[in-house]
Amino acid sequence: MTAYWVIFGFIAVGMILQRVPYVPSNASQWLNQTAIFICLPALILIHVPSLEPNLALLPLIIIPWALLVVSALLVLLITRSLGWSREVRAVLLVLLPLGNTSFLGFPLVEALLGRQYLSLAVVYDQFGSFLMVSTHVLWVVAWYGTGSRVTLGSMAKRLFQFPPFLALLVALIFGHEWLGSAGFVLVEVLAGALLPIVTLAIGLALRLRLPQEFVGPLVFGIVAKLVILPMVAGGLLLALGMVLDVTPAVARVALLEAAMPSMITASALLCQARLAPALSTAMVAWTVLLSVATVPLWHAVGLWIWGVLP
Repeated sequence: MTAYWVIFGFIAVGMILQRVPYVPSNASQWLNQTAIFICLPALILIHVPSLEPNLALLPLIIIPWALLVVSALLVLLITRSLGWSREVRAVLLVLLPLGNTSFLGFPLVEALLGRQYLSLAVVYDQFGSFLMVSTHVLWVVAWYGTGSRVTLGSMAKRLFQFPPFLALLVALIFGHEWLGSAGFVLVEVLAGALLPIVTLAIGLALRLRLPQEFVGPLVFGIVAKLVILPMVAGGLLLALGMVLDVTPAVARVALLEAAMPSMITASALLCQARLAPALSTAMVAWTVLLSVATVPLWHAVGLWIWGVLP
């Protein structure tokens, strides 16, 4: 529960600072820009070079990307049929497939399954959530961020001017050895500041009373994120078990990670692009709060389906 208390604590501090007259009204925007332009590139430089694929762990890679496809189809269907705005569509395209699979996912996997299974959670997070932030999320932000349709050329230009994407290219091409020991320590410190900065920004921007146009999307997003997508993940894992060697440990870790609330970093990217920030911050806050109940329930489902871990 420590991870939950840290998140709730920073969000609460941010909400208190909303009432402090000396805090600028655009403080959350500045914090989000700091996180996106400094802390997130640092995080990418640290983690991307260490990714090592392993065919035995393939289900942990298939599930997050399969959920991305399912959630995208679901969002496009719902938003078009109900006439929701482009900004709402962008928020749901990002915050449904992207879960808080590291800061919350790692301690919850350790607490519910055991420390020895953290390595499996890392695979899900790094090859799933983390790569999605560096690809899918940046694409959505570039495509929807201007508020109007953009060409592929202009979208590519925006990507190549975006520090997290540039950090991804540097990490893939050069790794992080060029940083040296002192540089690596500095990058680690900057990356470690990501969580407190973005959660504080969420608290500063969070409004308990949402505009009426966002209530429906918020309810849909919460149900889809905490109920529908974990259910889809469970079904996919059972189907994969018919063609692949899916161990109980892999299946239960994948199910738990699929049940995590929406990713805080992804919300910061949406807020920085001014894509329905009220909806994205509310989505993160409510899914984190409700996941206190839903994650243990999905853990029980995994125990019922796959039994004890090997």
